[in-house]
Amino acid sequence: MPAIIPIDDPLDPRIAPYRDVRERDLVGREGLFIAEGAVVLRSLLTASRHEALSLLIAEKRVAALMPMLEALPEGVPVYTAGQAVLDAVAGFPLHRGILALGRRAAEPEPDALLSGLGRRAVVLALCGIGNHDNVGGIFRNAAAFGVDAVLLDSGCCDPLYRKAIRVSVGATLMVPFVRLAAGTDLVGLLERHGFATISLSPAGSVALAGLRRPERAALLLGSEGPGLPASVLARTRTVRIPMAGSFDSLNVATTSGIVLHHLSFVAPPESVSE
Repeated sequence: MPAIIPIDDPLDPRIAPYRDVRERDLVGREGLFIAEGAVVLRSLLTASRHEALSLLIAEKRVAALMPMLEALPEGVPVYTAGQAVLDAVAGFPLHRGILALGRRAAEPEPDALLSGLGRRAVVLALCGIGNHDNVGGIFRNAAAFGVDAVLLDSGCCDPLYRKAIRVSVGATLMVPFVRLAAGTDLVGLLERHGFATISLSPAGSVALAGLRRPERAALLLGSEGPGLPASVLARTRTVRIPMAGSFDSLNVATTSGIVLHHLSFVAPPESVSE
């Protein structure tokens, strides 16, 4: 049975990491993160590369969550509180009533991550995507379509920001990812490991329907508005998604889902000679 520890004071030092989570997320957590909600908690406890350190749960949620809590590693405390105390700790009305404190797993080196993938693999490479909703949505699609890893350049936001985790329904805790140092030659890195690089652009040279599936495919996505840098587009296979009329803009997370579905279920494989 987990250790259930009642909390009746929002200033109790034992739950200090949970205090004012919105503001603390903005300044970082020194290798820690906050996960929120039952679905995300399940991912953290059953399918994550990361470690749960403690939980803070509304008293009214404990009984229903007990089957999940019983699977906690020994020594992980479960703090419980009434709704008023919980809201005071979080700094906003915490309707889901479930928070967990986690410790990040060490990120692999980019070369080690890519070289360890199978002969047939798909990776996503994100460039300058700073919106947490978009990053969360992209990771959700990555998990849904079996992406092997995600690479993020130095301009991307943190996939383990609380909102990104929530929007991804826990996928950012499950899909391996690595953040690249500023100045990394992303295209060169991918090509060195045998990945065919595919960039999405409204002016892409190939319509999505004509895209065939490389054995090792790297899908590159840029920020909404500016998109991918011209220097990246010039070195990669560019693909466009045809749209009605003169409209040429899709949300980047939506784009990722459409293209990943195509690569997973529609695109014929490239022949060896191609």
